[in-house]
Amino acid sequence: MNGFADHGLEEGNFGTSSGLSVKAFDAFPKTKATYLTRSRNGGVLTILMIATCAWLTISETSRWLAGETTHAFSVEKGVSRELQINIDVVVAMHCEDVHINVQDASGDLIQAAQRLEKDRTHWEQWGKGALVHRLGEGADSDEMEDVHDYLAVARKRRKFSKTPRMRGPYDACRVYGSLDLNKVQGDFHITARGHGYMEMGEHLSHKSFNFSHQINELSFGPFYPSLTNPLDNTIATTDEHFFKYQYYLSIVPTIYTAKTSALRRAQDPLDPTHSYSSKHTIYTNQYAVTEQSRTVSETSVPGIFVKFDIEPILLTVAEERGGYLTLLIRLVNVISGVLVTMGWVYQLSDWLGDVLRKRGRGRGSSMGMLHGRHFSDEKMGLE
Repeated sequence: MNGFADHGLEEGNFGTSSGLSVKAFDAFPKTKATYLTRSRNGGVLTILMIATCAWLTISETSRWLAGETTHAFSVEKGVSRELQINIDVVVAMHCEDVHINVQDASGDLIQAAQRLEKDRTHWEQWGKGALVHRLGEGADSDEMEDVHDYLAVARKRRKFSKTPRMRGPYDACRVYGSLDLNKVQGDFHITARGHGYMEMGEHLSHKSFNFSHQINELSFGPFYPSLTNPLDNTIATTDEHFFKYQYYLSIVPTIYTAKTSALRRAQDPLDPTHSYSSKHTIYTNQYAVTEQSRTVSETSVPGIFVKFDIEPILLTVAEERGGYLTLLIRLVNVISGVLVTMGWVYQLSDWLGDVLRKRGRGRGSSMGMLHGRHFSDEKMGLE
């Protein structure tokens, strides 16, 4: 009667008439369940990809927060005329027997003993502690590498520590303080009273000589007690009366800065707006040291001699950190690289699995044919 009945589209063919006339309707074709296979490699690679992305994200963010430290050498633009030296030395001799002088290449002689503090102390109280060491025997492995660490310690108090309360007989002298010198090659030395310089009526017995010493601080420039220098906390002892300690220092002016905009002022010490230290920049000096110590004859002058020379270069240690856009670009590049790499690994592992499965099926079919031939041969033999 109608076209629906001719094509089998009557309502009864679709179920009962009560309730909904259409129970389910999906206009999009679906893949058969038999075509879908689950892969263990896919799950493992997904977990590995997430872990790798998380680790690289944390690593890149930490690196961005720390910034990038650069070291650059240049000729010092401004040459200052004065150089401050900070000294804290303990000598195993009485204070009245110790003679301290500074002489520079310009011929100026400074009687440092009149400008430095002298405290009586006991030698046995020194030479202790984890930081005390002999020159060249370590204690330099914990040097700071981060510019922010230098800036942090530079903001700490700038005073010499107090001399420990004396226990036992007085047999040593602590000499400490700061001196303003000409910024030229010079020599700082500690000798015995009446030796090395002519003094009327002054002559110390040779049996009283003992130039064993501990250097708590020896630095150049503004006094930053927390900055470690090569000679800090070093000790040297001897049983010889005529013994000469010689230290040769090569001083390099150094700038630590965490802000590039503050670098121009810091590089020119003659700038009237120059500040030796600020929140983002400190101006100091580093030095390398070599030692040459030996026993000398009675015709020579024993003592502690520190010869220093100033290099005409400037070392700038700057820490720079990019903006947030730089961090975002780094993260996008890293994560994209991981995703692409994992995609290749997945495709390669999938292809390798297919190859192994095909080989397995090929071996199985060949064994079946051999088995069939063998079975047929046995059957023919029975017949």
